[in-house]
Amino acid sequence: MAPLLTSLARTSDGLQLVSSFAPSQEVLGEHKDQAKQVLRSIGGRSVAKLSIETTHGKSFHYLIREGVCYLTLTASSYPKRLAFLYLDELADLFVENLARDYGDQWRSQIDTAARPYQFIKFDQVIQRKQKEYADPRSRTNTTKINEDLADIQSIMRKNIEEVLNRGEKLENVGQMSGDLVARSKQFKWGAKKLGWQAMLYQYGPMVAMAVFVLFVLYLKFFW
Repeated sequence: MAPLLTSLARTSDGLQLVSSFAPSQEVLGEHKDQAKQVLRSIGGRSVAKLSIETTHGKSFHYLIREGVCYLTLTASSYPKRLAFLYLDELADLFVENLARDYGDQWRSQIDTAARPYQFIKFDQVIQRKQKEYADPRSRTNTTKINEDLADIQSIMRKNIEEVLNRGEKLENVGQMSGDLVARSKQFKWGAKKLGWQAMLYQYGPMVAMAVFVLFVLYLKFFW
């Protein structure tokens, strides 16, 4: 029940930096192709965390941190909280390993990587972590779940057909909430504008008449 597939990719172009597969027959060629498509669909404005339900009782989970997407495939029954704890730990370890090897230049190593799987040696770390997270009922993993305070209920869930078959870019998901807010503000301003116009049409003539009468009275008594 361990994470079955894990891929790290650069978010700017989907270049896979390292990929690892658990020793299992559950990862199908279909899932590998879907993983590549998901990684290519990610853009600069994609949501930071997302779960994607896919075929054969599996789910993808990903998080984005510092220009790198950390993607894993698990059984749908695998605890969502534990899947994201696994990805969080991999993200910490990946940066830690790069900083140890390249110092302050670790970020540029990601940005200038020219070939796929350039950081394949990190596969050893992934394999070790996959084993640690294999059993969600182990004492270590149950402790991790109980101590984690992250709000996973707010993490969006989508279906693989929505993401791939309809050609939806994942960065559009990140724009949805912003677009809704902008539209609500436009609607609010439009409604307020219509309200002022209605008042002007209703009371404008009477106000104009009152001003005219006052002007005439002023001329008659004070001029």
